[in-house]
Amino acid sequence: MFIHRLGRDVTVLNDHLPIPGIGFLTVNAFVLHAAEPVVVDTGLSLPERGFMDALASAVDVGDVRWIWLTHPDRDHTGALFELLAAAPEARVVTTFLGAGIMSTERPLPMDRVHLLNPGQSLDVGDRTLVGFRPPLFDNPATVGFFDTASHTCFSSDCFGAPMPSSDLATCDDVANVPADDLRDAQLLWATVDSPWVHMTDPAAFLASAGPLRAMNPVRILSTHLPPSTGRGKEFLDMLADAPDADPFVGPDQRGLEQMLAGFEPAAPTVQPTVT
Repeated sequence: MFIHRLGRDVTVLNDHLPIPGIGFLTVNAFVLHAAEPVVVDTGLSLPERGFMDALASAVDVGDVRWIWLTHPDRDHTGALFELLAAAPEARVVTTFLGAGIMSTERPLPMDRVHLLNPGQSLDVGDRTLVGFRPPLFDNPATVGFFDTASHTCFSSDCFGAPMPSSDLATCDDVANVPADDLRDAQLLWATVDSPWVHMTDPAAFLASAGPLRAMNPVRILSTHLPPSTGRGKEFLDMLADAPDADPFVGPDQRGLEQMLAGFEPAAPTVQPTVT
């Protein structure tokens, strides 16, 4: 994992995954260094990702008071129960639906759950975190939040984009990506992660971004994008094109077989015998 410190308020715990035919997908979790430290999501549910070691390099794990679970998909919940064991005072911020979804695999201890809906807020000692429903999401339990102290928006999957290389997927600033390429990649991700966007009324969809636009965030931190500063208007304007973007159609069985064939090692070359 890669660790990026953004000023005094946020540490990015960065991982990534290669997606054949699409690119390299950033997978971030975050530490918000509030008076009551907040961990935002807990990484990939894959073995040996080193999440807890990375987290310990950013914060005293025992001091963590809140684990904001933006939604209970497996790329957000990897080290959740390890963290609950290591941070005995921490509570999981999620929705009623989020807690229910988690409980189909491993029940959350309900005495350590804090239910919060979009529009509600959480006091973490030196700042208030305001929950909101991101305009794009792939899970109905999704709740991002806006930090009123640092003017940072934690947008969950919204605004994500596959990167063309692992170096860009793990970089500390999305400004390293050309603006047009970034916009195209964000629209691609919108159709992959939120295919329902093609069935929405465009005006109603854009209205759903109103609360985020009113926040006017200085920084946007997406699970699936390198950190972004000063790009809020650009990102919000991108949303207008999402309902009309080309729908994503993934590989079918023939495409899978072609990909698998490409992964197979080439047959060894037989050298002629010289006599």
